[in-house]
Amino acid sequence: MLAQIERLGATTITRFEDLGRMGIFLSRVFSSIFSRPFGFRDLLKQIAFIGASSMPIILLSGLFTGMVLALQFYAVMVDFGAVELMGAAVSKSLVQELGPVMTALMVIARVGSATCAEIAIMRNEQQFDALTCMAISPYRFIMVPRLLAAIISLPILTSIYNLIGIFGGYLVGVYLKGLSGMAYMQTIENSITWSDLKMTFIKSIIFAVILIWIAMAKGFFVHLEKGVSGAEAVGKVTTKAVVASAITMLFADYIVSSFLI
Repeated sequence: MLAQIERLGATTITRFEDLGRMGIFLSRVFSSIFSRPFGFRDLLKQIAFIGASSMPIILLSGLFTGMVLALQFYAVMVDFGAVELMGAAVSKSLVQELGPVMTALMVIARVGSATCAEIAIMRNEQQFDALTCMAISPYRFIMVPRLLAAIISLPILTSIYNLIGIFGGYLVGVYLKGLSGMAYMQTIENSITWSDLKMTFIKSIIFAVILIWIAMAKGFFVHLEKGVSGAEAVGKVTTKAVVASAITMLFADYIVSSFLI
């Protein structure tokens, strides 16, 4: 019994240490944003990686999400004679909830895992120590461009996801179920408000910070993983980063929604 309590206490202390370490890491990254010189070329490179390279998966997942939503809503609304509101239902669901969440999950799967593995390998190869020896801050040189690129890219990707999802719902509703295209678009115009757009923008910014922060921090502290090293440690922290990013993002989604709805 005493041994179990000791293990629980040790685990709790370790979790709080990890949380504090990651909090300090994030504060150092944010404070380094205003350092000079600023690498615009690195920023553009990361925007291309996070934003432009993620477009195919965003387009495909957004289209199919909108189509599935339209099918599901039609099956329910037809029983209540409210199929003319399908456009409003699809657009509200995407803009308020599914658009930001699904976009963030797609970016976590593609960008978060790659970023964590890349930074973990840099740590294992002592590249950060080399930068420090040359009086170059790894936070400014490596972390800041990735953070800013995520903050810039995710709202744009979310907006594209929402638009493509609404278009997918239009395809199903109008061409498959025979609804009026004009009525579909009119209900969207009448239902989407500035509050909805503000919600999707705020969520996308928060999700961007969460996913890139956890990915970078997990990779940066790969050398602190106990019992593993080298390639095994990289794989372990990458898995942890993806899972932690997704869970933290969903928790933040609930908190933000509870304040804005």
